Amino acid sequence: MTESCSFGMRCAAWVGWVALMVVVSRPGAATAQAIEWDAPAPFEPRAYVVYRTPAAVAVDGQLHDAAWQHAPWTAPFVDARGSDRPPPRLRTRAKLLWDDEALYVAAELEEPDVWATFTERESPIYRDNAFEVFIDPDGDTHNYYEFEINALETVWDLLMIKPYRDGGPALSAWDIRGLEAAVHVSGTLNDPTDTDDGWTVELALPWTILEEAAPNGEPPSAGARWRFNLARAQWPTTVVDGRYQKKPDPATGEPRADWWLWSPHGVVDMHQPERYGIVQFADVPAGSASEPLQDDPNAPVRWALRRLYYRQQQYHAVHGRYASSLAALDASDITLDGRAFEPTLRTTQSLYEITAPGAAGSTVRIRHDGKVWTSP
Repeated sequence: MTESCSFGMRCAAWVGWVALMVVVSRPGAATAQAIEWDAPAPFEPRAYVVYRTPAAVAVDGQLHDAAWQHAPWTAPFVDARGSDRPPPRLRTRAKLLWDDEALYVAAELEEPDVWATFTERESPIYRDNAFEVFIDPDGDTHNYYEFEINALETVWDLLMIKPYRDGGPALSAWDIRGLEAAVHVSGTLNDPTDTDDGWTVELALPWTILEEAAPNGEPPSAGARWRFNLARAQWPTTVVDGRYQKKPDPATGEPRADWWLWSPHGVVDMHQPERYGIVQFADVPAGSASEPLQDDPNAPVRWALRRLYYRQQQYHAVHGRYASSLAALDASDITLDGRAFEPTLRTTQSLYEITAPGAAGSTVRIRHDGKVWTSP
């Protein structure tokens, strides 16, 4: 977000929304033009199987419950731009569990200098070192959730109607009612005279809220796949007059956070929900059995349509309108392995929708505001 949108320069196109609702943004996001429009390889998000909790979870931030001992760790977080970048200097990893009441998230953040400043809910937590959760239950890139917490247990939760690039807005007044959140610091908070081990986060996110944007307005069933990501904002600091102070970036003279993600996006912008990872819900207790990840036969079609969406965004930035033909988007050079990609474009003066045949007689659709969905 810019100083008012999460992860970047996303607010300029929709200043008019400010009079109607709270709009949030943060520095460091990529503009549309910064996206790699013609990525030749398919995007390959990370995936994780979420098992049922075998015992009750007491949310105290310490991760000592027996339930957590059987849940697998995620792969360590990597640079937001991809695992080919230098690895983060500090380890971050997480675990997930679920039951009929909630989705549980645990995270372990290695940190020799644990600090935080914000104490009021709905503050811009990303301007502290922060742990973040992003959930798009139905994977259509609209109506998804953002949650942030710092080492003082201060939280910020919001509902994104659309990504900022597609006009937002962010509803910061929306709350996860029934949320349980706790932090445990292994060391001393805001004390630069010693070396800390880090901090751990434990969350219980109730289905009564998460189901609002879920398919059919219901909690997940066994085998369901949701788009999901985890992030860490980490600000390099120094000590001035006995207090932590953010270091200025040598290139700009302004402080700049590092962004480390479980499933990298290839770009420093958390509001690219089509690039989130995948969680698959298993109906067996953690530690009792393992469940393989299932393939999504329409995932390659969705990504091919997303590439056309990116090209439409670029075309609009240059020409002030969307392309009215697939030839203008060089659609013929987008192919799928082992199957045909046969998109159809329909346009009006200011809108468009692109469709393509999917698996088992389905149709995959994407439109001008980035929403993607499948028709039976």
